[in-house]
Amino acid sequence: MAELTSFSAAQAEALARWLQHLSGLHGASDKTVQAYARDLRGFLAFLSQHHGAGEGLGALDALPHTDLRAWMAAERGRGLSARSLARSLSAVKNFLGWISQQHGFDATTVLSARSPKFARKLPRPLTVEGAQNVLGDIGTFASQDWIGARDTAVVTLLYGCGLRISEALGLTGASHPLPEVLRIRGKGDKDRLVPVLPVTRDAVTEYLRLCPYPVERNAPLFRGARGGGLNPRLIAKAMEQTRLRLGLPATATPHALRHSFATHLLAAGGDLRAIQELLGHASLSTTQAYTAVDAARLMEVYEQSHPRAHRPG
Repeated sequence: MAELTSFSAAQAEALARWLQHLSGLHGASDKTVQAYARDLRGFLAFLSQHHGAGEGLGALDALPHTDLRAWMAAERGRGLSARSLARSLSAVKNFLGWISQQHGFDATTVLSARSPKFARKLPRPLTVEGAQNVLGDIGTFASQDWIGARDTAVVTLLYGCGLRISEALGLTGASHPLPEVLRIRGKGDKDRLVPVLPVTRDAVTEYLRLCPYPVERNAPLFRGARGGGLNPRLIAKAMEQTRLRLGLPATATPHALRHSFATHLLAAGGDLRAIQELLGHASLSTTQAYTAVDAARLMEVYEQSHPRAHRPG
């Protein structure tokens, strides 16, 4: 985004305090705080430019719809997607809601603003057979046996425990041997407990048996070829090669294994709230996306299999 007119020191100070509040009390992740900071700096700078001068906190009191619409139009005009604008508007609402509580402002106009509509992307899981094939194939063509065992162990953690790739690669030697229930620190530094299946423990144990580097309590559990922490791009590359061999779609990424974990649990009768806890989702609405996937797959099976679906018109 092009450099905009700077905003007032009072607004900058309020923004800094809000970001600190987000990080400290709400446990927002560093990436979330950084994204919100960018969104709010752009918004405040726009208001300053829109009014032709830097203004204090008073400019945020009872912000008119016209200013908000002008900002949203400017954002869309510079090519921002509806999804990204919805995120930016969420940041603005959060910030001005906090400001209104701190200074007695009326934030009704902003808080009642509707987010732009956009089609939410559904998770793209693998089939049960596809996930099993990935686990069986990914280590087959590795340059060394221990590297193949390592890649197998990582993807088994993603599918068997529903971990994010960053969470799996964030494990240290202190996690060995894997317990029956593993404590994972996820987004926003929030801890959750995930059960560990015997097949997952066995895969990690086999990797460590072959690994040429010692297990050290404070060192990464998964090592690269030179002994440092494993780069997630290497797992992404191994997945790419595997999906090409197996004829899987481009959506068969490491993160798709986490989607597969959730979708397959739900299809087997898993409770949505329990799946939310296992995935570490802050909001149930995020987890509910998997119900849409399950319903879409059910309809696909219906259309392919039900005799009436194929009745001539």
